[in-house]
Amino acid sequence: MFGLIAILFVVIAALGAGAVFVPRLLRSELGELQERTSNELSTRNAEFELRLQGLEQTLNTRLAASTQTTTQIHDRLGQMTQATAEMIARAKDLGKLEQALRPPKARGGFGELLLENLLRDRLPPDAYELQYTFESGERVDAVIRAGGRLLPVDAKFPLDNFERMAAAEGDEQLLHEKAFGRDVKGHIDAIASKYIRPELGTFDLAFMYLPAEAIHYELISGKTGALLTYAHEKRVFPVSATTFSAYLQMIVLGLKGLQIEQRAEEVMRYCAALQQEFGKFKEDFDLVGTHLARAHGKYADAEKRLDRFETKLDQAADEQAELDAAEPPRALGSADRAA
Repeated sequence: MFGLIAILFVVIAALGAGAVFVPRLLRSELGELQERTSNELSTRNAEFELRLQGLEQTLNTRLAASTQTTTQIHDRLGQMTQATAEMIARAKDLGKLEQALRPPKARGGFGELLLENLLRDRLPPDAYELQYTFESGERVDAVIRAGGRLLPVDAKFPLDNFERMAAAEGDEQLLHEKAFGRDVKGHIDAIASKYIRPELGTFDLAFMYLPAEAIHYELISGKTGALLTYAHEKRVFPVSATTFSAYLQMIVLGLKGLQIEQRAEEVMRYCAALQQEFGKFKEDFDLVGTHLARAHGKYADAEKRLDRFETKLDQAADEQAELDAAEPPRALGSADRAA
C-alpha cells in the first residue's frame, strides 16, 4: 500500500514537473517554428514579387507587341482597301477598254500598237519597218529585215466569235466555234496570199500576231489542232506576245550573227586587199633590190678600176721622179762645163 502511494506520488511529481517543462518546451518550439515560418514566408513573398515583376514585364512586352501588330494590321487593311479600290478602278478601266475595242477597226489599231511596242522594245530601229507597202500595193503591219530579205508580220484580233464561243455551251458553242475557225482561216489565207511574196523579197513564211493570249491558246491547242495545222500548211505562224518575244530574241541573235558574218567578210576583203598591196610592194622591193645589187656590182667594178688607175698613176709618178733624179737637164750640164 505504501509502495503504491509512493508510486502515485512519484507520478504526480513527474506530472507536475512535466506541467512546468512542457509549456516551456512548447513555447520554444513554437517560437522556432514561428521564426522559420516567418523566414520562409518572407522568402516566398520575395520570390513571388520577383515572379510578379517578371510576369508584369512579360505582359507589358506582349501588350506592346500586340499593339504594334494591331497597328500593322490596320495599316495593311488600309493598304488592302486602297489596293481594292485601285483594282475596282482598273476593272472599270478594263471594262471601258473592252467597250472601246468592240469595233473591229479599233481592235485592229490596238493590235498594231501592241505589235509596234514589241518590235520597238526587242529590235534595233533599222531591223524593222511599220506599215510596209509592197510593189503590188499591199500593205502589211510590219516587216522584219533579216539577211537582205523581209519577214512579214500582220496583227489580227478575231475577238467576237471567240467571246461568243467562250460564253456559250452545247450546240450553240459548236456553232460559234465553227464561226471562229472561219474567221481565223480567213486571216490565214489573207496573210498567205498578200504578204508571203518571195518574188518581192520576202521569206517563204509570215507571222500572224494575236494580241490576246487566250485566242492564241485556243488556236494552237484547240480540240483537233486543225487550225494550227492549216496555218502551218499555208506557211503562216500564229504568235502571241509571249511567243513572239521569244521569236524576236532568236531573230536578234540571228541579226548579230549576220553582222558578225558581214564584219568577217569585210575583214577578209580588207585582208585580201592588204595581201595584194603587199604583193605589189614585194615586187617593187625586189626590183629595188635587183637595181641595188646591180649598182653595187657596178660600184665594185668601178672601185677596182679606180684602184688600178690609181696604182698606174702612182707608178707613173714614181718613174717620172726617178727619171728626174737620174738625168739632169742638158742646159744645166753645158753651163757647168763652160764654167
